Amino acid sequence: MFLQSVHPMLRPALIALAAASLLSGCAVRTMFANDTTKPEDMPSGLTQTVEPSKMFGILPIYRPDVQQGNFISREMIEQLKIGMTREQVRFLLGTPLVIDAFRDNRWDYPFRLKRGDGTVTSSHVAVIFDRDGRVARFEGGDLPEEKEYLQRLAAPKVN
Repeated sequence: MFLQSVHPMLRPALIALAAASLLSGCAVRTMFANDTTKPEDMPSGLTQTVEPSKMFGILPIYRPDVQQGNFISREMIEQLKIGMTREQVRFLLGTPLVIDAFRDNRWDYPFRLKRGDGTVTSSHVAVIFDRDGRVARFEGGDLPEEKEYLQRLAAPKVN
C-alpha cells in the first residue's frame, strides 16, 4: 500500500534501501555474537576474539589472514628505555601508527591479527614523551616474545 502512494521513479530506491536495512541487521547480529576469550597462558597485553566460521552454521566462509599495525614483542619493549629520543624510539619500534594531532607527545602502536578462522589477536603499546622529546613512560602490558608471535602468525588454520 505504501509503495503505491510513492512516485514510480522512487520505488526501486526504496526497495533497495529496505533490503540493505534488512541485510545490515544480520551483520550487526553476528558482530555482537563474538566470543572474547582470555586463556591463562596468554600474556596480559593481548586480547583474543573468536568469530563464527560458518554462515547460518552450515556454509563455510573464506576469510584471508589480515595483519594490521606494528608488531611489537617483549624483546623490543625491553630495549625501550626512559630518556630515549624520538628517533631512537622510531628506530626500535618503527613508525607509530597513531600520532595524536592534539597531543604530539604520545605515540600509539596498535597491532591486530585477524586469522581466517575468525580468531582476532590484538595488542597496544603507547609511548609518552616529555617536553624535551624524550621518553617519559610507556604502556603496553605483558607482550609475548617474538617466538610466540611468530608461532601465532604461522599456526595452522583450524576448520
